Amino acid sequence: MNRRALLAFSLPLALAAGAAQAAEPASGGATPASAPTPLFPDDAQFWFETQRMFGADEYGAAAFGEVMAVSTRIKGGDYDSWYAAWNEAADRTAHEGEAQLARGHRISARDSLLRASNYYRSSEFFLHANPKDPRIGRAYRRSVDTYKASAALFDPPIEPVEIPYEHTTLPGYLHRVDRSGRRRPTIIMHTGFDGSAEEMHTQGARAAVERGYNALVFDGPGQFGPLHREGLPFRPDWEKVVTPVVDFALRQRGVDPRRLALMGASMGGELAPRAAAFEPRLAACIANDGLYDYGAPYLAAVPAAQRPAFLAMVNAPDGRSPLDGILGGMMKASPTARWSFEHGMWAFGVSSPRAYLKAAMAYNLKGGVAEKIRCPTLVCDAEGDLFFRGQPQLLYDHLTCKKTLMRFTEAEGAGAHCQVGATRLAFGRIFDWLDETLAA
Repeated sequence: MNRRALLAFSLPLALAAGAAQAAEPASGGATPASAPTPLFPDDAQFWFETQRMFGADEYGAAAFGEVMAVSTRIKGGDYDSWYAAWNEAADRTAHEGEAQLARGHRISARDSLLRASNYYRSSEFFLHANPKDPRIGRAYRRSVDTYKASAALFDPPIEPVEIPYEHTTLPGYLHRVDRSGRRRPTIIMHTGFDGSAEEMHTQGARAAVERGYNALVFDGPGQFGPLHREGLPFRPDWEKVVTPVVDFALRQRGVDPRRLALMGASMGGELAPRAAAFEPRLAACIANDGLYDYGAPYLAAVPAAQRPAFLAMVNAPDGRSPLDGILGGMMKASPTARWSFEHGMWAFGVSSPRAYLKAAMAYNLKGGVAEKIRCPTLVCDAEGDLFFRGQPQLLYDHLTCKKTLMRFTEAEGAGAHCQVGATRLAFGRIFDWLDETLAA
């Protein structure tokens, strides 16, 4: 292929940059260019992460005024300024929470420490080009420590757990409805490309508890805890991750084995259905949002006639593909591409953007995998999700089980990836579906 043809990939790929990341809730998208954003108009990824923080307000893991104040101190595209602003806010909020706890103000301390945990998580979000950056380790530890301190102040306390997995453990939390030990429906939850078990507090766990469900949330390989603690990368055969978690859940007091559901958020919208295809003990599966083929959004930007040549470049031996230079140019031109490839290389355990792209192609439900799912499955579809648009419908079309497609719209403020900013609205509908499904 000549250089002109190669360069023709650059623009469409830049437009699709970050297609396979997940905001987890997940991370993902941006508003269309025709809809100006109130903050960070020149940096779609910064704006989405700010929306994510606004949405966390709905379950207490952020405060609107604090998010606005922090945002004024951040320069678009400047990762150091993002870290500095959010880290300063996290330190200040954590210190206030610790002081409140020392004076016996448990509720105030719980709330402050919960917000601090989320602010620490956000602070290191864009630093993953160098996983050895000491700021990453500190922010991770502080995010977990402040969350655990907050979790202990809930009634009943949210229990940190370590789930046996191969030769190590997966970190998570068990959110119980009460202390009675009564058997209740239970939902297992995990995030996607870039979220955390701590963040799942606002992304379904507390919504579950409010409705009488126990919630077991965890981080699998490639996700927040295992990635930061041990450098464990993602794996496509996610059933090998979920099956030990189901084993663990069924050993817990108060878990009804007949009413056990699984939900995956963002990239988890592919991972959770993948696991459900091979895990017969699940009574329901929720893909929020649905994802049939994680690598497809990258390919969608490449003209069909050029895809074979593009895939040949993706799969070329190391150091022998002109695609390396194209992807490097994309990362310079697109804030979303820069972040998604930098984080993707770390989370997938690879050393180049092209290797990440190659690895991403293995995450799909092709070959009859989606058709193996037997439990009722809910597929969520956010109207304004630029990156996974069309994927929920594709997953839904391949399902042969009892299935529901649930659409969320821009008009109701729920059209962003994983309904960021409208979680109470979204989880109301999601758990209504789950109530009716498990009752049936």
